[in-house]
Amino acid sequence: MWLRKVPLLLLLLLSGCGQQSAPVRVFAADSFPEHLSDWNLLRSDGRQLRLGSDVIPYDLNTPLFTDYALKLRAVYLPAGKPVTYREGQALDFPVGTVISKTFYYAVQDSSRVLKDAAAVSVDARRSLSLSDYRLLETRLLIRYDTGWRALPYVWNDAQTDASLEIAGALSQLEMADLDGSLQVFNYIIPDANQCAGCHAPNHSDKELSPIGPRVDQLNKFYNYDDGVDNQLSHWLKLGKLDRVPADLSLLPRRADWSDAAVSLERRARAYLDANCAHCHNPKGAADTSGLHLNIDARMDRNFGICKPPVAAGRGSGDRPYDIFPGRPDSSILLFRMQHSDPAIAMPELGRSLNHAEGAALIEEWIANMSGSC
Repeated sequence: MWLRKVPLLLLLLLSGCGQQSAPVRVFAADSFPEHLSDWNLLRSDGRQLRLGSDVIPYDLNTPLFTDYALKLRAVYLPAGKPVTYREGQALDFPVGTVISKTFYYAVQDSSRVLKDAAAVSVDARRSLSLSDYRLLETRLLIRYDTGWRALPYVWNDAQTDASLEIAGALSQLEMADLDGSLQVFNYIIPDANQCAGCHAPNHSDKELSPIGPRVDQLNKFYNYDDGVDNQLSHWLKLGKLDRVPADLSLLPRRADWSDAAVSLERRARAYLDANCAHCHNPKGAADTSGLHLNIDARMDRNFGICKPPVAAGRGSGDRPYDIFPGRPDSSILLFRMQHSDPAIAMPELGRSLNHAEGAALIEEWIANMSGSC
């Protein structure tokens, strides 16, 4: 009797293994599945979140702030189609690429999430224990031959799957700070069209593109399952990166905004680029403001130094200049970063809470600037 059950047992084991290692599916641009699990990028049984075997996790030197949410970033690249390195430009991802970003929080109990100011991103490797975390959303960015497409998926209460929500969603959360204080806020999941607010850095053509996985952002070490390695080196070993210079030490590296060992200016500029430059660049949605905060912008009036606001009013806080050297309390940039009113706050999308630590960095940077207006 036991011997008769062996083939059935093997079949069940093999089918279970096959399910866990099922290949990633990339759906047609006009036909998207209702459930995130259909893509085979991530799977959850409600207890553990796991990345698909063909999916590569990655992290950024200085990430975008999103209401203190933690983020598990990963990319799927089709077999035989590596990313192409382009000097001075964004990486060229091949058709069939799927970039995913899963937003989650550490939990205090069933009703509260925890604020962790230090861990804006976390090295989660290939899995995540859901006894310690709560999943909120996973955003996908898919490369088709006609361009990129963005899709938001919202996780269910059981944490077993996420559903496509083209219109976005809103969750009211209670956050516990390390000092025990509590704050209720609305966590906003943008709709598919709002994704262009950040992912269309060229306002003229409005084409979507990735903004995080650039060479200088990926040039850092990551703790993979088989050990610590530089992310670019790891991609090279996997055959997923092409035409990169032989000497990786010559490649640019973005500063980590939270690393006190790095100069104040490099940290501040890295932070402003990650959080502001998707709009505030010469071709971005905020090009009419004349304020350019991209990492390679010159430190002149276009960078906000002694630059009067284009339009006065509530958004300026009656402060005279975007950046007033030595006087952060007279700088519009800091005023808008410290505000939570949607009509005043910057960035306009992606946050309901103020990033106190990021604002403190910019305040210290402006206070230490020399010169006068």
